[in-house]
Amino acid sequence: MSTLTAKNGEYAVPFARRGSVVGAADLAALTELVRSEGPLTSGVWRDRFEERFREWCGARHALSVTSGTVALELAIRLLDLAPGDEVIATPQTFQATVQPLLDHDVRVRFCDIDPDTLNLDPEALAALITDRTRAVLLVHYGGNPADMDRVMALTRPRGITVVEDSAHAIGALYRGRRPGSLADIGCFSFHSTKNLTTLGEGGMITLSRDDWAERVARIRDNEVDGVYVPRTGAAPDRPALLPWMKFADGVYRHTAVGIRGAGTNATMSEAAAAVGLVQLGSLDRFVERRTRIAARLDEAVSAFPGVRLHRAAPDSRHAYHLYTFFLTGGREVRERFVRALDRLGVEVQLRYFPLHLSPEWRLRGHRRGECPHAERIWFEEHMNLPCHPGLTDAQVDHMVAAVRRALREAYDELATVPA
Repeated sequence: MSTLTAKNGEYAVPFARRGSVVGAADLAALTELVRSEGPLTSGVWRDRFEERFREWCGARHALSVTSGTVALELAIRLLDLAPGDEVIATPQTFQATVQPLLDHDVRVRFCDIDPDTLNLDPEALAALITDRTRAVLLVHYGGNPADMDRVMALTRPRGITVVEDSAHAIGALYRGRRPGSLADIGCFSFHSTKNLTTLGEGGMITLSRDDWAERVARIRDNEVDGVYVPRTGAAPDRPALLPWMKFADGVYRHTAVGIRGAGTNATMSEAAAAVGLVQLGSLDRFVERRTRIAARLDEAVSAFPGVRLHRAAPDSRHAYHLYTFFLTGGREVRERFVRALDRLGVEVQLRYFPLHLSPEWRLRGHRRGECPHAERIWFEEHMNLPCHPGLTDAQVDHMVAAVRRALREAYDELATVPA
C-alpha cells in the first residue's frame, strides 16, 4: 500500500475539482488579451473559439454561451414545445439536462438505460415513441458515446429532434465522429470539472440548422426571440433621425409578427474564450492522461470476479470524464467498498441519482419501477472513482492499491486474490 498521505485532512486522492490543467499557454493568452485594446466581451477571441470548435466538432454551427446549463435551456427553447407534446429523456444524468422542461406543459417520459453503458437504451426508446413525441434528450454518460446511429434511425424518419448532452463527451469519438455533430443539437459544458474548461464556467451549443443558429445568436446577445419581416413603405411613426442614431434607424426596418420569448445575456467573456481556444488544443493530451489512468483502474478492478467494466464500443472512444465500474453482490458489498476507500483516502462521488425519483419529477407523477435498470444499478452496483489529468502518478499508485485493498474487504470471500 502506498504511504501517500492527505494534507490538511483532505483526501489523498480527491475527486476532480478541475477536470483539465490550466498552464502557461492559457496564461499567455490571457496576458495577450488584457494587454490588447480589444473588448473583454463579444470580440475576436470568441469568434476564434467558436470557429475552431465548429471545425473540430464537425458541426454546421457552434455558438458559445455562459454555461452548459444555458446551452441546454436554449436547446429546449428551440423545440417550441406546446401543451400535450412529449419529450423522452434519460434519467441517468445531471439535473440540468432535463430541468428546463419543468417550465413547459409537456409530458416527460424517462427512458431506461442500457445496464452496460448507462446510456439511453434504443430498444426502450422505441417502445416510448408516440405520435406526440417531439424530442429526445440523451447524455453520453461519463464520456462513453451513446448508440447514436440506432437512436437517429428511430427518430429522424419521424421528425423527432434529438438533443445530445455532450457535457461529458468532449474528447470522445463515435465511429470516427465527435459528439455534438451526431444529432440535431449538441450541448457542451466547460465547467471547472469538465475535460475542457473556460475558467470555471462556459458552454457551447452546436446546431445543424441555420435558423436555429440565428435564434441562438439573438437570444444570447439580449435580443428578442421574435419573428420579423422587412417593413415595406414609409413608417408613419418614424421620427426624424440624426445621422448618429444608427441603432434607432434599424428599429424601423422590420416589423415583429410574433414573439417567442425574451432574450438574455449569455455571452461568453473574451477571457473564457481565450482559455477555451488554448484548452481545445490541449484536449487530446488531457484525454490521453485520463485514458491511462482508466487503464490502470481497469486492471485493478477486473481482477475481481463479478466486477463489470464501463467500456466504449470497439468503434468508439471513451473520453473518461467519469471512471465508472459496477460491483455485483448487492448494496452491502458496495457500502463496504466505499467505506474502505474513504478510510484509505480515496474520495468517492456517485454520479448521478436517477432523476425520475427526485422530488420535482415525483410531483409530475414519476415513480419507482419506471426505469428498473437505472434504479438497480445506481442503488446497488454503480461506482465512480477519481480520474482526471490533475492526478499525479503517486496519487494514481495510491488509488490503485487502495482499490485492490477495498475490494478484498468488500468481497471478503475473495480474500485470497493477490494484491
